[in-house]
Amino acid sequence: MEELQDNIQFQLTNELIEKVEILVEDQKDKELKALLNEFHYADIAEIIDEIDLDDSVYVIKLLDSETTSDILMELDEDIREKILKNLSVKEIAEEVEELDTDDAADMIGELPEERQEAVISQIEDEEHKAEIQELLNYDEDTAGGLMAKELVKVYETWTVAGCLRRIRGQAKEVKRVHSIYVVDKEEKLIGRLSLKDLIVAKSDQKIAEIAKDNVDFVNVADDPEDVAKVMAKYDLEAIPVVDDSQTLLGRITIDDIVDVLKEEADKDYQLAAGITQDVDSDDSILELTRARLPWLFLGLVGGIGAFLIMEGFQEAFNKYALLFFFTPLIAAMAGNVGVQSSAIIVQGLANDDVKGSINSRLIKEMLLAALNGTILALFLFVFVWITKSDVNTALAISVSLIAVIIVAGLIGTFVPLFLDKRGIDPAIATGPFITTSNDIFGILIYFWIAKLILGI
Repeated sequence: MEELQDNIQFQLTNELIEKVEILVEDQKDKELKALLNEFHYADIAEIIDEIDLDDSVYVIKLLDSETTSDILMELDEDIREKILKNLSVKEIAEEVEELDTDDAADMIGELPEERQEAVISQIEDEEHKAEIQELLNYDEDTAGGLMAKELVKVYETWTVAGCLRRIRGQAKEVKRVHSIYVVDKEEKLIGRLSLKDLIVAKSDQKIAEIAKDNVDFVNVADDPEDVAKVMAKYDLEAIPVVDDSQTLLGRITIDDIVDVLKEEADKDYQLAAGITQDVDSDDSILELTRARLPWLFLGLVGGIGAFLIMEGFQEAFNKYALLFFFTPLIAAMAGNVGVQSSAIIVQGLANDDVKGSINSRLIKEMLLAALNGTILALFLFVFVWITKSDVNTALAISVSLIAVIIVAGLIGTFVPLFLDKRGIDPAIATGPFITTSNDIFGILIYFWIAKLILGI
C-alpha cells in the first residue's frame, strides 16, 4: 500500500530533474537505475519529457527493455521519434519484442521504411514478427490499425477441462483477459465466454454448450470512431475484430479507444478554434502559421464584408447614429447564438444522439431562437427606450435582434448537419466559420430591418 501511495503522489519537481541530469552526467548508472526504478513507467516518461535528448537516450539505453518499451509508448510521438533515431536497429527491435503487437506496429510504423525492414528482420520471435507485419498492412484509421493480435481464443469442440489447460498458455501473452472468444474450425467468431462461465461449468461440457452467441464485434475496416461508439454503447472493455467472412483477427481494448477519443477531441477543439492542422505548441512557427492562417484570413475577409455592408448603409448612419453603436452587440449576439447551436449539434453528432430529419431540427431551433430572441429583445427595447427616449429606434434594434438570433440559430444548426451529411467533420462549424458568417448575416439583417422600420 505504501508503494501505491507513493506512486499516486508522484510530482515532477525541478530537484528531481536536476538529480537525474547530474546522475547521467556523472554516469552513476547504479544510483540512476535505483532512483528511476522507484517510479512507474508513466512517471519516468514525464521525466524524459523534461530532460534533453542526449540524457533521454542515455536513460533509455540504461534501463531494461521491459520498462523502456512502455516508457517509449507513453512519450509524445515527436519525442519518441527523436529518441528512436538515436537507437540502433537491434535496440529498437529489443524494445518492440516487449510490446503488444498493436503498440509494436505503431512504433515500427513511425520509422522510415528502410529502418522498418531492418528492425523487423532483427525480431527473433517469428510469430510476433508475422503478427506485426500483418498489422502494418492495415490503414491506421481503421479498426485493423487499432487492434492487437493478443487474445484468448478457444474452439467450440473443446471440453471445459481441455479449454482451461490450453488457455493458460495463451493467457501468458495477454495482459488483461477481458473475454474468451469462441471460434469454429474455420476460425470464425461464433461466441464468447467469461472466466466465470468456465469456472462454474462442468469439466466435461463442450464449449459450444456454454458459449454465449450474442457477441459484439467490429469489422476490420470500420472507422475507429464507430468502434468507440459501439464500445461506449455496450460498456465494453474490449471488442473482437473480424473480417468480412467473420474470421477472428484480433481485439481492440479500451485503452486504445481512449487514445482515439483524445486525439479526436484534440482535433475537434483545434477545428473549433480555427486551426486546420494537427499541431501543438512545440511545433515550428511555419507549421503553426500554416495551421492558423486560413481561418484568420477568413476572418479578415468576413471583416471586409461587414465593412462593405455597413458602408452601403451610410445614409442610415447619418440619420440614426445610434444604430452604429449597437452594431457590435448585434454581431456578437449572432456569433454567440450560432456557436451555441452548432456546438449542441456537433456534440449530438459525436454521441450519435442526433436523430430524425434536418427539417425537424431546424423547426425546433427556430422556435428556441425565437423565444430566446424575444426575451432578450424586450430587455433591449426597454433599455434603449429609457436611456435614449426613442421608441422607433428601440423597436428597430429589438426586432432586428430577434431576426438575427433566429437566423444565427438556423445557420448554427444547419451547417454542421450539412457538413456531416457530406462526410466533413462538423466540428469545423463551431469555430470562426460560424462566427464570421453570422457576423456578416447579422449586420446585413440588422441594417435592412432598421432601414425598413425607420423608413430611411
